[in-house]
Amino acid sequence: MVNVEDRLSFFPALYRVEVNPELGMWLLYITIIALSILVYKLGFAKKLPPLKSALIYLFLFAGCTILTFLAIFLPVTEGLIIAALILIIYKIRLRREQAKGTI
Repeated sequence: MVNVEDRLSFFPALYRVEVNPELGMWLLYITIIALSILVYKLGFAKKLPPLKSALIYLFLFAGCTILTFLAIFLPVTEGLIIAALILIIYKIRLRREQAKGTI
């Protein structure tokens, strides 16, 4: 018999999804939403009218619902962390280059 605890990704194991599924899934969902918003803001966001922004966030929340179920056994949350770190490093380097005047 396969032990589910051994197959969990890092964050579902951290949030103890197998022990308390309701709280664990909500914590995982909130984590994925927060990281998705961060990645969106750092890499893709542009100035939009409020209604268009609300629509984008609505679809983002809907997509995060699907990602939450995939994140139980796949490293979705970890991938979002890596994407956020890469975009943070990019933004820092871009601002340094702009301050020097080379861009």
